[in-house]
Amino acid sequence: MTLTDTDRTVHSPVGPTVPSRGALRPLGLDEVRITGGFWADRQRVNADGTLPHIQHWLEREGWLGNFDAAAAGTLTADNRRGREFADSEVYKFLEAVAWQLGREPDAGLEERFRKVVARVAAAQEPDGYLNTNFGRRGQGARWSDLEWGHELYCAGHLFQAAVARARTHPDAGDGLLAVATRFADLICDVFGPGGIESVCGHAEVETALVELGRATGERRYIEQARLFVERRGTGVLRDIEWGRSYYQDDMPVREADVLRGHAVRANYLASGATDVAVETRDEGLLSALRRQWANTVARRTYITGGQGSHHQDEAFGDDFELPPDRAYSETCAAIASVQFSWRLLLAQGDPQYADLIERTLYNVVATSPSADGRAFYYANTLHRRMPGEPADPDTVSPRAEASLRAPWFEVSCCPPNVARTLASLDSYIATAGGDSLQLHQFAPSRISTILPNGEPVELAVETGYPVEGRVTVRILRDAREPWSLQLRVPAWARGATVTVDGDAATADPGTATVRRLFRAGDTVVLDLPVAPRFSAADPRVDAVRDSVAVERGPVVYALESNDLPDGWADVADAVVDVSRPPADTDGSVTVRMSRRAERDLPWPYGPAEPGAPQAEAEVPLVPYHDWAERGPSTMRVWIPAS
Repeated sequence: MTLTDTDRTVHSPVGPTVPSRGALRPLGLDEVRITGGFWADRQRVNADGTLPHIQHWLEREGWLGNFDAAAAGTLTADNRRGREFADSEVYKFLEAVAWQLGREPDAGLEERFRKVVARVAAAQEPDGYLNTNFGRRGQGARWSDLEWGHELYCAGHLFQAAVARARTHPDAGDGLLAVATRFADLICDVFGPGGIESVCGHAEVETALVELGRATGERRYIEQARLFVERRGTGVLRDIEWGRSYYQDDMPVREADVLRGHAVRANYLASGATDVAVETRDEGLLSALRRQWANTVARRTYITGGQGSHHQDEAFGDDFELPPDRAYSETCAAIASVQFSWRLLLAQGDPQYADLIERTLYNVVATSPSADGRAFYYANTLHRRMPGEPADPDTVSPRAEASLRAPWFEVSCCPPNVARTLASLDSYIATAGGDSLQLHQFAPSRISTILPNGEPVELAVETGYPVEGRVTVRILRDAREPWSLQLRVPAWARGATVTVDGDAATADPGTATVRRLFRAGDTVVLDLPVAPRFSAADPRVDAVRDSVAVERGPVVYALESNDLPDGWADVADAVVDVSRPPADTDGSVTVRMSRRAERDLPWPYGPAEPGAPQAEAEVPLVPYHDWAERGPSTMRVWIPAS
């Protein structure tokens, strides 16, 4: 963005979420640029490895070809490829590419994007309907399977792709926004007042409709999202084996105390409901969502930020039901959780929401893709009891809980979801409010914006975070009036300090504020204590009672069998000595461990006698997001303590 001293314009952000009101205004991709470090590396892999990898598999598996057959009039139930929601993976891919092009123009990628858009647009029907799984020979009629058909879910991802394109290249002229608005108009006609009084079994269209309304100024879309949110929980969908709570149709949104059911559905619904509450000034609904977030974080969230402890229905368990070896912790649930937390952060300004975003990004979103960006975890266990089996790079994995990262899945919602998140990650770094700028996530970056009060601000962030705890903010522009720089101090960072002009002060967890008439060359230094530490769970999480995890800054660590001393058969044998704090040598974390003496018995129960330790050693741990990068292994995050 080009700033001038006379420019008093309030900028409309280029990002996935742009509320019309709230405590904070997000800064978009044209205002914030991640320039290096942990996340820049992953964004580069995303652009160079993941995006072409996804397009390859979309073509190979015929999910893109479905649109060609639909346009040609040859698509039937017999020749359509992929699951009922395969269209959505194409749309998430388009959204990811749109954000990437907004970050870094690329002629070749632009051409590929336009070609895919043209294929999608060609399949749209005259009244605006667009879905390859319904309405043709052998297929179900439109809107005939709202419980499982994912029609509205797929539409939502189309709308989000169109919003990404409209915000990054408003004059693109490729027709994607027109495709989206025609379909959205049809949905409003079909599901609006006097129409079908139901909802989609997989929430997602709600948040997408609101964002499309924000991007186009069409209030009708926001009103339709409000109708969907208000209908949810009134029993409009058929009861199923797992109960209506699976798709959050068991009680109205504003009456619920905690997220429940399918974890991705629950978080997408909460995101959409937050959008509706903000745009309609529904404080009662917003209060209910804050309550649900707080209870879910306190009782139903893993130490990684992951959510969902049931494999069968990919769902939340009961309060404190968080077994590490049965952690489902779907990657898409983590991404949806980030979206929910981000919306509450913008609405309320409370840094606790940014804390959870950070935890989830580093320990679930970053864990899913392999180092080359061409294989992924769908589910993210916290305890692998048996070494995994390497996935065939040319074979689709039928199992969501693949034992090692797999290149593609029969249900491949996670790879393009990761891609769109990483491509838009710059927009989650900072916000503005009044005469203040808030720095929520720490990455080497360049920020250039105009505060809501009209003050131009330019600064650079330098840091080696999360390996290093120092975050240096350099002011690049003289201020005309005093303004406030607000730095998030994570809840774990007790003992943090802020230094200005050589004067250091303690910064308590929450927000550290520095207010002054900044001059170019001024520096503000935030020092966060990132020494490794033991963490214990609430004793009601009985699956990990008497065990500890190791964290270093925002990063959770794991014990992997590759690092065990000779003669130690498995991570199950290890016991950690909590009387000696974890050691940190040049960023490498080690703990003192002993090996339990175990005996194979004909009956695995008997007197309560602890196994005697046989040997002791200093054992290195690995960041959880890097586990299984060295081949098959066993692994655990929670380690029995002595």
